[in-house]
Amino acid sequence: MRLPTLFVSHGSPMCALRTSPVAEPWAALARDLPRPLAVLMVSAHWETELPMVGTAERPQTLHDFGGFPPALERIRYPAPGAPALARTALNRLAAAGLPASANGCRGLDHGAWVPLIHMFPQADVPVFQVSIQTSLGAPHHLRLGQALAPLSSEGVLTIGSGSITHNLGEWSRLAREHAPHPEPQPPAPYVVEFRDAIEAALRAGDLEFLADYRERAPHAQRAHPTDEHFLPLLVAFAAADPHPQVERVDLGVDGGVIGMDAFIIRPTDAPA
Repeated sequence: MRLPTLFVSHGSPMCALRTSPVAEPWAALARDLPRPLAVLMVSAHWETELPMVGTAERPQTLHDFGGFPPALERIRYPAPGAPALARTALNRLAAAGLPASANGCRGLDHGAWVPLIHMFPQADVPVFQVSIQTSLGAPHHLRLGQALAPLSSEGVLTIGSGSITHNLGEWSRLAREHAPHPEPQPPAPYVVEFRDAIEAALRAGDLEFLADYRERAPHAQRAHPTDEHFLPLLVAFAAADPHPQVERVDLGVDGGVIGMDAFIIRPTDAPA
């Protein structure tokens, strides 16, 4: 029986704190699934020219951000790596004609450990990462997910970590404008339209739409000025099966424009 795959919008590094509003929903995602043998994280924050797979036995916790409270710098997520499964992933990619290499030095970036610190707080589930290749576009990442799909039958939980919408420039501008009155902002209409179009394509299994989302999805250029936070969703979706069941978990919209949705993507034979 195959495991589902997940996509999480990882948000700010501040989401690592227990007081974060997404902490409990992320924990619930993990509680509601069978315990995996390992987690394969595909994060927006590991970009390479060609696919790379993390093979470290003890990946370090990377604090790949700045300007946040010192408490975040002190956080460690000491999950073990999964070198054997990482090698299996390398073989799957090679078999699919996707040149890939091993990286035994790189640790877990915040796109990986920020959600995992709530999902598996004991850090007792092995974790390894596969990089994204922003310059190769959406179709490449659907192929990447398809190549990794057999791992779901081997006890590996594939998680894409990015953001359903990610316009940081707009978020920063709105934050400055609303600084005197920092009440929660309603979702911008374009965020809702883009998210709904993507959800519909996922539910329909419309790979052509997803591969060409920048041209076909409404407001795609505004929702994602750059691709890197969207591409992990495509990997996670394609790593399920051709006609999965898709469930959206609405976790709000940060500052009105950074969508925090998660998606549970269940193969037809996955546990409910």
